[in-house]
Amino acid sequence: MSPYTTPLDTAELRQPLFRRPLAPPLPATHVLGTRIHHAGYQAAVDYIMRWAHDGVSAYVCTCNVHMVMEGYDQGAFQHVVNQADLVTPDSIGVALALSAYQGHRIGRASGPDLMLRVCERAAAAGVRIGLYGATEDCLVQLSARLQAQFPTLDIACQIAPPFGELEAAQEAAYVEQINAAQVGLLFVGLGCPKQERWMYRQRGRIQAVMMGVGAAFDFHAGLKPRAPSWIRRTGLEWAYRLMREPRRLWKRNVKHSPRFVALALQEAQRLKRQPPPAPRSSTPRRF
Repeated sequence: MSPYTTPLDTAELRQPLFRRPLAPPLPATHVLGTRIHHAGYQAAVDYIMRWAHDGVSAYVCTCNVHMVMEGYDQGAFQHVVNQADLVTPDSIGVALALSAYQGHRIGRASGPDLMLRVCERAAAAGVRIGLYGATEDCLVQLSARLQAQFPTLDIACQIAPPFGELEAAQEAAYVEQINAAQVGLLFVGLGCPKQERWMYRQRGRIQAVMMGVGAAFDFHAGLKPRAPSWIRRTGLEWAYRLMREPRRLWKRNVKHSPRFVALALQEAQRLKRQPPPAPRSSTPRRF
């Protein structure tokens, strides 16, 4: 059976299918086949909060080079990302590729920063949030830190699922627990590509906006140091993380980063060589 699907059992069949949001009227560009919206922080937060208020079932991906290349290598995973309701440019590499394709600057909306901005708005609006992923210890520290930063934030659900693939009944029980907590926003910290696959399976079953935020749980819990702001502004956060976790990240960087640069440059050159679209005729139509 495909890793992107989970067999339905009786418990899952009892789960209601919640409505999806309207697609955001945001321009989007395909980078090596992965659709990425031109969404800065303000636009992303606005749409996420609107969907949370409406009580729809949606999922948001924060897309970096790793995600683009996983999709480039695995068409099924690229489909998962392209089905997301919103995909933001998470890394400097993706933002630069978008800017090169479009001929003007397109900024980032990274997962860790987007998570804090959404939490700030959720606290002000009284929208309940949930946390899914990582470990129990991480969630305890993460909740404490978020509560200290946003005292009115209502963290209604915390789930640290076991590592590995879940049984269908176990996954359905977590879905039921999340829906019972009546959260409007669910932050998912399972890491790429696992979190995107999980959100893809749960859209229509979880009545909340799901956001895949990757390493943000560890950063905001204080378990891993994040690059200083001046390094993030220069676009070298990836190098900082590689120096901090070389054994975990070196293979990903060696496998994906050089290929991404080469393929993205080729794609940008190909787009430049394409003729501009023909202007529409101003001749009035006859009926």
